[in-house]
Amino acid sequence: MAAENFIGTFTGLGDLAYEGARVSASVVDLDSGRPLVAIDDRIVLPTAGIGKVLLLIEVSARLTQRDFSGYGILDKSHKDAVGGRGVWQHLQAPSLPVADLASLVGATSDNVATNALLREVGLPAVRRRAESLGLSRTAMLDIVRATRGPDDAPQLSVGSTAELAGLFGALARGEVVDSLTSSRVLGWLSLGSDFSMVSSAFGLDPLAHRATDHGILLVNKTGLDEGVRAEVGVLRGPRTAVCYSVTIQFNDANVWSRLRVLDTMRTIGFDLLEYVH
Repeated sequence: MAAENFIGTFTGLGDLAYEGARVSASVVDLDSGRPLVAIDDRIVLPTAGIGKVLLLIEVSARLTQRDFSGYGILDKSHKDAVGGRGVWQHLQAPSLPVADLASLVGATSDNVATNALLREVGLPAVRRRAESLGLSRTAMLDIVRATRGPDDAPQLSVGSTAELAGLFGALARGEVVDSLTSSRVLGWLSLGSDFSMVSSAFGLDPLAHRATDHGILLVNKTGLDEGVRAEVGVLRGPRTAVCYSVTIQFNDANVWSRLRVLDTMRTIGFDLLEYVH
């Protein structure tokens, strides 16, 4: 039954794998816990910005424990400066509250906000938090860097799709640290505006999708780097809900290679939509 429902997913990822890409996918029915798709879901692959979810969990847990205030102000430092994703680098505001920075990370995967929050909580704390959640194949390895030298971690983050799908399922059930911490993280992630991958199939407004639209509700996070496209999320429809994670590492030699990967991820999205609707 699951294979019939997700035939496009298996075919699309299989074709990419035969062409040399490394593919991994996990889809689980959120209500029953039944695995629907498991394609090399235990292997560890680069996940780019998806590792920022672990940072948001640590920040949210500290807010719950009142280790610091969400209204506490963090300054933008030259040490945090990096281009790429995010809007704080384009804003005049030199300082923002912790909770606002977390919202920027959730909404635009903001790199400068990520580095400022990491400077506040520390990368070792993020790693310990991930380990406490039982994540052995998923980790945030470094701050965001414009270039990576021989002494830097080779990736911002790595992960297995099985662990990432399970993590988002636990967030949806309120089981990550506690219900308040989980709910706060989901609130930040619900601002996410990148619908270029799996979620491009859902027909939602990338800039306004926090309410149910045609019976569909989505919370997701994407990771994007050269030769890497990854997405993890929770999709609820009128019939049921799923937590999903897809990572593809490929030879990003030309725009056609990239578009082929994105087309495959969109096909996966159509399978998910058909299952939940």
